[in-house]
Amino acid sequence: MSRSVELLKKRYLKNIKEEPDLFIGIELEYPIVNLEGEATDIEVVKDLFRYLPSVLGFTIEKVDDFGNPIQLLDPVSQDTILFEVAYTTIEFAFGKAESIQEVEERFRAYMDTIQKKLGESNHAIVGSGIHPYWEENENQPVAYPRYQMLMAYLNLSRSVTSIGLHDFPEYGAFICGSQVQLDVSRSNYLRVINAFTQIEAAKAYLFANSEFSGEDWNTKISRDIFWEESMHGIYPENVGVNTRLFKDEDDFFDYLDHSAIFTVERDGETYYFYPIRAKDYLGTPEIHAFALDGEEILLYPQEKDFQTHRSYQYQDLTTRGTIEFRSVCTQPLDKTFASAAFHLGLLLNLDKLEAYLRTAPFFTTAGRDYKSLRRQFSKKKLTDEEESAINEFSKALLLLAEEGLEKRGKQEMTYLQPLKEELGL
Repeated sequence: MSRSVELLKKRYLKNIKEEPDLFIGIELEYPIVNLEGEATDIEVVKDLFRYLPSVLGFTIEKVDDFGNPIQLLDPVSQDTILFEVAYTTIEFAFGKAESIQEVEERFRAYMDTIQKKLGESNHAIVGSGIHPYWEENENQPVAYPRYQMLMAYLNLSRSVTSIGLHDFPEYGAFICGSQVQLDVSRSNYLRVINAFTQIEAAKAYLFANSEFSGEDWNTKISRDIFWEESMHGIYPENVGVNTRLFKDEDDFFDYLDHSAIFTVERDGETYYFYPIRAKDYLGTPEIHAFALDGEEILLYPQEKDFQTHRSYQYQDLTTRGTIEFRSVCTQPLDKTFASAAFHLGLLLNLDKLEAYLRTAPFFTTAGRDYKSLRRQFSKKKLTDEEESAINEFSKALLLLAEEGLEKRGKQEMTYLQPLKEELGL
């Protein structure tokens, strides 16, 4: 086994339990918009973050370079409210919960307070996967090393125009997603990754919510293009839908070994550089890196740099013993928890899901190139045949999810209702 694979295994397998309790971790990102259709006033948003600790009982966990609160923590629930990359995007990262209802209850309470406060300045949170007024905003990162590094790294695409990347390296400031993390075990995590890779076409159909006005892209999920045709996607193994199903653990880690390392820390400073595959990293003699102020520096690879490794696959094995499902756009506010319920229900019905996917009629006609199926079924207009096929596929998955939630007995099926109505179930 190569040293890079050893380090990746150590990083990603150390917290996987053999028989974990099933907890739910939900992260929701939202654009904060100026209701007058102009740029979001970031002073309004910074003021919101100064106001929230006093009314919600949160503590200030992180501040930006100017002392403004940018991450707030509730010591009891471990919920975090933070900026995601830019001051125009707010994220709710909920502490692990036993049911979706728990999360919804807290979310509603936070939203009531926040929408009221923002409303005083004619601003609001909206349920969209793209900031509606992205063009009016400055799209600058929060003044904090992690976000400054990310935006500067993505901006490197301007100097590698030959490889067909898009022209919006600032996209991190205006795209928003809805993520769910679920506990997995050493014996089922690969099964989960493989099963959910196969349903990305249906997820594209059910949850698309990020049409982009800046380009004539034939997709309702511009997030995919932003990710895949940016610096994050230079190596296809680094981002998006997995290009294959995995035979075993070694096959999976070989795939991860082809993903990228692009940032490290040295003496408390953050540096970034053109992406290097994990498998080639330790053998790279020296790295031409950039500091946050743009200054160039020579770095030498160290094993500890694998601690900053992060890939962006849509079925992402985390360092916390969970799979994070990352491919869903932020949903309209009346569908906030539909995605979490859908993933949870299918995980709880994994045996039946796998059995269904082996013989699903959808794949007979559509084929099994899962990456291109997602792109195909997120198009703005589907043919009648496509519409019919994806509708049937999605219905079957929805019923399996509902059955999984019913068996669990926590009354979470209600969150699937908006999807059932859309599909005419």
